[in-house]
Order: sequence, then structure tokens, then C-alpha cells
Amino acid sequence: MIRLDSVTKRYANGHQGLINVSLTIHRGEFLFLVGPSGAGKSTLIRLLYGEEQPTEGQVIIDQFHLQRMSRRQLPRLRRQLGIVFQDVKLLPTRTVFQNVAFAMEVVGASYRDIRRRVPQVLDLVGLLPRQDHFPHQLSGGEQQRVGIARALVNQPTYILADEPTGNLDPDTAWEIMKLFTEINRRGATVVMATHARDVVNQLHKRVIAIEKGRIVRDEARGVYGYEA
Repeated sequence: MIRLDSVTKRYANGHQGLINVSLTIHRGEFLFLVGPSGAGKSTLIRLLYGEEQPTEGQVIIDQFHLQRMSRRQLPRLRRQLGIVFQDVKLLPTRTVFQNVAFAMEVVGASYRDIRRRVPQVLDLVGLLPRQDHFPHQLSGGEQQRVGIARALVNQPTYILADEPTGNLDPDTAWEIMKLFTEINRRGATVVMATHARDVVNQLHKRVIAIEKGRIVRDEARGVYGYEA
């Protein structure tokens, strides 16, 4: 499971990204983080993959206590995490296949495993016929699908997504969200920060609302609940 115990994140300029946040996320959950811009959603996501360290409190993911880990241990944690951003940041000179394969190369996967696993994941996200295309030949929704495939290819336990549909039109965003739902159905835990009100309201997943760095609402089958 993921656990935050009394976590506060205070930045050098005095801004408090999170204030005394305690939260438990169980294996297999699908959880939305909602709230106004600047509320602390992205701060929480960054804490979970070790990009930020809490000022106070503990972040624990399975057996990993993030505050006790050395930088050398961080790759071991990140193999359990698939991370999807709003800005996909694909490598422009590599094909779809090569962009996804790169995520396996950096963890030392064998050529044989790469040739087996990458087509499986591209088929899951509906991009196997586009595997030889370059990023500039893809639509925005297709590029985001490549980003999701890259996050999935090492078979992570947890998927962390920070506004993954923020740059997409509503129809494409809904297709991407259906893909995340399927990923969750297959066993991955999904934690997603989003402003996609309609999607949150239709999917009826667990909703954590954050406001000014504090959790103000935690509902098992929640709604978005904020003005856009």
C-alpha cells in the first residue's frame, strides 16, 4: 500500500504545498486527486515518486520508506511506479516502439524481453500499427497513449498520473480515461491528479479533495465538487 503519515511539504519560499496530510491507498484502488490549481495535488504526486521530500512526516510505499532511501535505491522504487505527465516528453528522434523500449533499456532489460513486452503494451493502448511512427506523426491523444505504454511496460504496481488529459479534447480525454480504467481492472493501483470534472463524476471512484495543502474530503465514490 501507499501511506502518508502527517506529511507536510514546505518550500524554500515559505509556501506550504501540503499540511499535515495522512492518507492510505490500498493495492488495486483507483483514486482521483481533485482541487483548485495550486492546492497541492502535484506536490503529493511528486512526493510519491521521490522527486520531492517531505519537510515533516513519512511517505511509505510497500517496504520503501522514502525518507530513509539513498539516491542509489530510488531506481528500485521507481521500477514499481509508472508515471504519466500532461507533457508526455517523447524522444523526437525515436519511433513509438523505441520510445517505449527506452523505459526497459534504462532498467537493464534484455533485448529478448524488450521484443516480447513492447508489442504487448502497444497492443493494449491501441498503437501496435503505429509502432514505427515518430512522435511528430502522431495526434496528441496518440502521444499520450505512448506515454501510458511507456509507464506500463515495466509492469509497475502503481500508476501515478498528473493531469494526463489536460491538453486533450473531451472525446480523446475520455478514451484515455477508459484506458486507465482498464489498466486498473488488470490490477494496477491508479492515483491521478485531474481537473477532468465530467470524467470524475462519471467514473465514481475514490476522490480525495485537496484545498490549500490539506485534505478536505475523502469519498469512496466521490464527485469532483469544484468550480472549473
